Amino acid sequence: MGALLSLPLLAVPSLGTLMSFGASCCGAAACSAICNQCGIFKSSMATRIAYAFLLLINSIISWLMLTPWALKKLEHLTLDYVNISCQGKQCYGYVAVQRVNFALGLFHLILSILLLGVKSSRDGRAALQNGYWGPKVIVWLAFVVLTFFIPETFFQVWGQYIALAGAMLFVLLGLILLVDLAHTWAEYCLEKIEEHDSRAWRVLLIGSTLGMFTASFAMTILMYIFFAQSGCAMNQAAITVNLIVLLLITAVSVHPTVQEYNPKAGLAQAAMVSVYCTYLTMSAVSMEPDDRHCNPLIRARGTRTASIVLGAIVTMLTIAYTTTRAATQGIALNGNSTHAYSKLGDEEGEHGLVNQQPSSRREMRAEALRAAVEAGSLPANALDDSDDDDDDSDDGRGGKDDERGGTQYNYALFHVIFLLATTWVATLLTQNIDYEATGVAAVGRTYWASWVKIVSSWVCYAIYSWSLLAPVVMPGRFGN
Repeated sequence: MGALLSLPLLAVPSLGTLMSFGASCCGAAACSAICNQCGIFKSSMATRIAYAFLLLINSIISWLMLTPWALKKLEHLTLDYVNISCQGKQCYGYVAVQRVNFALGLFHLILSILLLGVKSSRDGRAALQNGYWGPKVIVWLAFVVLTFFIPETFFQVWGQYIALAGAMLFVLLGLILLVDLAHTWAEYCLEKIEEHDSRAWRVLLIGSTLGMFTASFAMTILMYIFFAQSGCAMNQAAITVNLIVLLLITAVSVHPTVQEYNPKAGLAQAAMVSVYCTYLTMSAVSMEPDDRHCNPLIRARGTRTASIVLGAIVTMLTIAYTTTRAATQGIALNGNSTHAYSKLGDEEGEHGLVNQQPSSRREMRAEALRAAVEAGSLPANALDDSDDDDDDSDDGRGGKDDERGGTQYNYALFHVIFLLATTWVATLLTQNIDYEATGVAAVGRTYWASWVKIVSSWVCYAIYSWSLLAPVVMPGRFGN
């Protein structure tokens, strides 16, 4: 970890730079050896976790570079023999954070371009997504180092305009996916209830709905008690608006007209949206500065450094999880899924039979299986199992490739969303930096971050309301 922290900071050749670079290369070599031993990830979930972990590490490094605290600790480890500087300038603060996140963003941008059009792990380029972890870590670290040779003016423009726009797009995408998740969850439960008349699914749907509404009202009461004292007009307004809109969208979701055009709309979706938006509001008022004595959590410091570190790590974990989820579900926004089996005879007049000479025995077998799946004599997952006897379907350790029949998510879009996530991390960390701070910096404890969360909750309510009213306003487009 020391090498990871020191490598991006020592951009100018010196004894400290060479020592740090050597240590980093050893670390990268060890990582490469381990990854080569593990081979290419056969599980798509393992790949997603690896990229989320990389984002988490990059975000933590960015956070540590907000203040000179980490640099002083690193210098202390060298017994103060190494004075860390970047071309005579400070290696921390606004520009340093932008550099580190730009490096990871560039890494994901290149991968998204290279992985355009990959439909299954049979494509040779799929190995770029699921393997080569040692070289990919080295490339990421190299990008971090190279960014320290780019003039600061570039990152001033990047951070103020491009990264800010990307951050807002990332937040908006997350809100859209949250509303989509609310509808998907409720509709899935209703389908299970209708298909099996399951008491368990009925209890789960009703219980989760009541639980989320209870949590929403409990958080609202707590906010009024602790964060809405006299003189805290911002908090009072945000909490009250959230409560009013919560009640409105709940009423709209069960309105007879809405139910007529969208029978699956109901309290379950409203509960999920309500608890998330109430959480955003509570997070906003609990993370705002205490200059107006409206945030008792800051005054009750306790172990301040430990609480700041824990809060920052939890924030970064949340971002990594949200990004991974958004990246794998983002394909739903255009109504397509890459994890689908191609049909035979989609075009007009086709007879659905194999009409081309397969180039190999394996292809002949695959064509026969596809025809059987299309005819309904075999389940669709038979295509995934068709290559179990092949040498490349197993990694030699019992691992099974779950993307031979089709990728579980869109690789290119996955990396685009991770690119947007790096802009959000950079923007979140660089708002209202305290340049005089010497300890670890608190994450998101600014009015800017608070207002982003408050406005995000309002936008989420608006998106959900539109999802309810759109079939009423435009029945021709949303009719079955």
